[in-house]
Amino acid sequence: MRTSKIKAYIDSTTEAAPLAAFRFLFGLLMFVSLIRFWANGWIEKLYLDPEFHFSYYGFEWVKPLGSWTYLIFILCMLSSIMVCLGWRYRFAIILFFLSFTYIELMDKTTYLNHYYFISIMSFLMIFLPSSAYFSIEAFRNNTKAFQEIPRWTVDSVKFMLAIVYFYAGLAKLNSDWLFEAMPLKIWLPSQYGLPLIGVLMQKEWIHYAFSWGGAIYDLSIPFLLYTNKTRPYAFAAVIFFHVMTRILFPIGMFPFIMVFSTLIFFESGFHKRILSVIARVLNWDFSVFDNGKRLVHSEMAVPRWRTALLSIFFAIQLLFPFRYLLYPGHLFWTEEGFRFSWRVMLMEKAGYAQFKITDEKTGAYFYVNNSDFLSIFQEKQMSTQADFILEYAHYLARHFKSQGHENLGVYVESYVALNGLPSRAFVDPDVNLLNIKPSLKHRNWVLPYHEE
Repeated sequence: MRTSKIKAYIDSTTEAAPLAAFRFLFGLLMFVSLIRFWANGWIEKLYLDPEFHFSYYGFEWVKPLGSWTYLIFILCMLSSIMVCLGWRYRFAIILFFLSFTYIELMDKTTYLNHYYFISIMSFLMIFLPSSAYFSIEAFRNNTKAFQEIPRWTVDSVKFMLAIVYFYAGLAKLNSDWLFEAMPLKIWLPSQYGLPLIGVLMQKEWIHYAFSWGGAIYDLSIPFLLYTNKTRPYAFAAVIFFHVMTRILFPIGMFPFIMVFSTLIFFESGFHKRILSVIARVLNWDFSVFDNGKRLVHSEMAVPRWRTALLSIFFAIQLLFPFRYLLYPGHLFWTEEGFRFSWRVMLMEKAGYAQFKITDEKTGAYFYVNNSDFLSIFQEKQMSTQADFILEYAHYLARHFKSQGHENLGVYVESYVALNGLPSRAFVDPDVNLLNIKPSLKHRNWVLPYHEE
């Protein structure tokens, strides 16, 4: 019985308009984001000016390519427009996924949750018939045009968005966020200059209201968006939440991406009205797309290996955020298993790291001026994250070995303040970091964090 229900669901279809609208807005927002990134000079500032870049474990080979880095951004921008318009869609979305992910991996310093979201969403879109409706491909070639597509293809996007929101809510269920209103208690008072609401940002009850409200919002919004009766109110909450987030915090395009992404939860009629307006701007005959044709799952070019790959993809999305349970210690302190788990704006850390280069035979030593090697932004990120500290230590060793220094040891005196508490020693100062190789193992050279 259960198998037959699953088969019936897989073979069921739905209107293609929501997925087409999502594709169009996704591509358009990505293009605007990349133009904004270039216009602000961030390509040069983040990728070309620094002489050293922090790498993700296993992706050390991904580096900026000098002036050729601009070409990667150009390819990413061109492919985003191709995705938006649905022209050579499969090639375009693969190119976008590869180029954007390469940009994301070039320097770990720039890690943001929404960069990760864009990478995994673009990967998912490779396997979806997003160009079957309202696209150049569908407009030019009737054999590629379908008014209805398998229901699971639209639901998979909704499910990915639900994971992001719900897991972000789960991450907020910690004592600092709920019972100390941290780190909002640190961040919000700095917004005293905002018109009308600046004074409110000084009130402690506002800090707690935002903390609890944020957790409730993230945990409930996927379910409210799924339900017809509550969807309009839920979307109003989405707009309010992300507009406030954009006003209070400089987090770029993320609020816009999430607002427009959640439109996919609305019924097809809503999306057709949006697309019909866009069609008039593009001078397309919108009636061409409503051809009554259905694309069922059995007719899709989706071999079994692709189905298996998507199953593995969602299994990873569901399980990977819980990998922190494999590590002992305070998650916010060690950050082992912290990234790629939808832990959005949960902590405030400030740190200091002074590196000492020693001659292990003679005992001679000298201290490093971090500004000689790192940008201000890189140094700020490095000083509070253990994997950054270790990678930087090995880089310093390579640098000074190339200058003729021998018998090197690299030690660090580091202090970190977490969520407004006094700073405390972070890395064991007696450990020669050159004796530690980067790995996914527990970092026992990070000093334990004792709860107060």
